[in-house]
Amino acid sequence: MITRSRQVALALTALLTAGAACQARDHEPPVRPAPAPSAARTGEFTLVASGDVLPHDSIIERARFDAGGDGYDFRPMLAGAKPVVARADLALCHMETIYGADGDYSGYPLFRSPPEVAGALAATGYDGCSTASNHTFDDGADGIRRTLDALDRAGVRHAGSARTEEEARTTTILRAGAARVAHLAHTLHTNGRPAPEDQEWAVKLIDEEQIVEDARAARRAGADVVVLSLHWGTEWQDEPDEDQVALARSLTAARTGDRPDIDLIIGTHAHVPQAYEKVNGTWVVYGMGDQIAGEMVNDDGDRDPRGNQSSIGRFTFAPPARPGERWRVTKAEFVPQLFDVDAGRVVNLNRALRQGAEVRAVRDRIRDMVLSRGAGDDGLVMGE
Repeated sequence: MITRSRQVALALTALLTAGAACQARDHEPPVRPAPAPSAARTGEFTLVASGDVLPHDSIIERARFDAGGDGYDFRPMLAGAKPVVARADLALCHMETIYGADGDYSGYPLFRSPPEVAGALAATGYDGCSTASNHTFDDGADGIRRTLDALDRAGVRHAGSARTEEEARTTTILRAGAARVAHLAHTLHTNGRPAPEDQEWAVKLIDEEQIVEDARAARRAGADVVVLSLHWGTEWQDEPDEDQVALARSLTAARTGDRPDIDLIIGTHAHVPQAYEKVNGTWVVYGMGDQIAGEMVNDDGDRDPRGNQSSIGRFTFAPPARPGERWRVTKAEFVPQLFDVDAGRVVNLNRALRQGAEVRAVRDRIRDMVLSRGAGDDGLVMGE
């Protein structure tokens, strides 16, 4: 019998193999190509952010197959996201796992992913990734070092974990057009695994006072926009939990003078798409879901297709009308995605709608969750 996901995969073969040429990268903060003339006049920039990259064993095997058995190629998996990611002025991902070396790779429960993931993220158009997660300590200090080294080699900036105490104190600032964007990242926990000895600074844990302090330090370092990635919430829960809602309210209320300290919050960890909401005038994505993951099993031990559904958030920022004011989000969008586990490909569900009703049903479910806290009333729209 042909499975539902296989039907989608067969119908989308041509779509998933398309992609634009990769842009070269270096180790400096990436500066994207000049925006279109209209953006150049207004000074606007677009920022996109996507969900967890979580390479299970089946994902690693698929990448080896896509490389022809020689190495690992994750680029075909991400080709469906590239048209959205590469066109943004700034693109952020969430690298949930750490990297292994010399063929010593594994999936759940202790992840060690092939470092070729980093090159695929760069080729897709990502400029930076959050690296603070519950799996950051899966292979101790060596795992963190291998991960950040590989991202550096690929030209992908990172925030949330660190190889040295000095790096942990350094704010990650990226360029998006004329704007300087600070990227902060914190995780709720590390699955009970302790920090490497004498390296408590190796990952940023969620601490409200510390987050606000970091955001204010980013402003002092020259950031025009502060983006916060939070690995938080309750796994497999569609609705944000009470702690997420409370922390979102508190963090978005933090201000220095008349200016909010944080301009955007993007969440990961729950494995399922959660709502977007405008809180105290600031957009919060409670959970984007898994962008890449193997076939997922929920807490009840059941296969759960929600674990392969996600959204990409896309936000257009405009410069302040007067000095000292915040950059404003003038357009907020989400793009619904599916990771087809049979095909091993990310699918942009809006681009795939003509392929059939089954695709539409998945798209509509993601849409309903994203809009479940009234974001549509505040202007959030679904995009391609």
